[in-house]
Amino acid sequence: MLTNMKDDKVWRKNSSWFNENELSTQSVQTLIGHFLHDRNSESLLGNKIIQSLEGTWGQKPFEKIIESDKDMMWFMKNPQSLNNTISIIEPADHVGHNLYKDENGLGEEVRASSNMAYISRIISDCDSLLFPIWKSGVLDNDLMMNILRSSMAIVVEGGHPSVRDAKSFENSNISLVQLIELTEQLLLSRNHKSAPVIFICMGHQLVAQAHVNLIKKAVQNIKENLSSIINPEDYKYQALISVCNEIQSVGKKLKIIKENKEVANGWDDPNFAVAANETVELGECELSHYNHDGKHPSDDFQKLLIKHNQIANEYDGIVEHSVSYEKNLNILMFHSDEVNEEAVLFANWAYASLYEILASCNTELSVSPLAWVLQMPSSIEILCSTSANGKKLTEVAGTCINYKDYETQKIRRSFSFQFHPELLSDLREFRVAGTPDFNTLKNDDGIRMLMRVLYECMLD
Repeated sequence: MLTNMKDDKVWRKNSSWFNENELSTQSVQTLIGHFLHDRNSESLLGNKIIQSLEGTWGQKPFEKIIESDKDMMWFMKNPQSLNNTISIIEPADHVGHNLYKDENGLGEEVRASSNMAYISRIISDCDSLLFPIWKSGVLDNDLMMNILRSSMAIVVEGGHPSVRDAKSFENSNISLVQLIELTEQLLLSRNHKSAPVIFICMGHQLVAQAHVNLIKKAVQNIKENLSSIINPEDYKYQALISVCNEIQSVGKKLKIIKENKEVANGWDDPNFAVAANETVELGECELSHYNHDGKHPSDDFQKLLIKHNQIANEYDGIVEHSVSYEKNLNILMFHSDEVNEEAVLFANWAYASLYEILASCNTELSVSPLAWVLQMPSSIEILCSTSANGKKLTEVAGTCINYKDYETQKIRRSFSFQFHPELLSDLREFRVAGTPDFNTLKNDDGIRMLMRVLYECMLD
């Protein structure tokens, strides 16, 4: 069914394209599960997917692009259109230039979001809804968050600007500050009825900065407002204030070290969460387990590492198993900045330390102005690193963001990846290079990991 809009947009009210069972989430799960089951079987959709999908954003079945508040209102009036839909947030017009030359002799611009939409469609017949916020700018926040939370999953794509340089966003209609604020909201949106979020490349870097920002805000808000909620003589008050003071103390003096050189000192340093990578990574790298020998000039580093080891032992899961059991797991890197491991270890320790105390006073806080701190992650795990020729290149190649429910103790997850699981080894858009067949997708390590994460998150 198609709907005409006054601005000449024509959108389908359904979300399927190949599958007649259009409203079945079970069908989507089955299609993804079958894709992951082996590396050689054909799609359950059979000959339906032989038809070419050469279109790109703006062309069916990739026509659903949110560029205004009016566009979002259409989805509020047609909520069934969000069934089995992945929302893609695009922070920049492209993620970078590959080595292929266009007609002007320039490297091709890669709009990776179009590959994400194709992969979702061909593997699981999921619709994709694009938010090109670099073009639209800031939209109505309540409408946007309602649509995002109602999606099956949210993907925050990469982009060519640098999270370390606000000026690199000057040609965009959204600023770096606004992007980080949106990322903070996405971090706080993960509950038992919300969509999981997958942050890719620049999204991975944005969420690292958002972690630090949220922790700083939580510490400040708790210290300023807790006395009006819990009696200062109460042990809960004293324990929570003590933890906040410790987090603030560690955050202010933790050093970021790369190749034995200090690149940042303390959480107020603009390079604390994200810094320049020692080596620009462009192309295939091998995933390996994250590890650290514990040697570091900051006195507090070892306790951060010990807390991370504890969390990693508790939540061994999807990506770690893939690294362990799939030989020579190769993925595609496309970046010059990277997330600092010290910042993620700090964020994990701070989140986990806060959670332990908040769990004992969540009833008091849940009906107070501090209720928002209960929405923060309970921990973060560094899942993997990248290496090439035996040398570690990116320490934090992926993270799992955990949310432990205070009432049920159930774990919900979101993920972030420095690599681009939606790109093949040529680092090209499918619309330019030609659409790969089902077997090519089925045998690609990055795409398999992407679909495995989506599959597992749907079950959370």
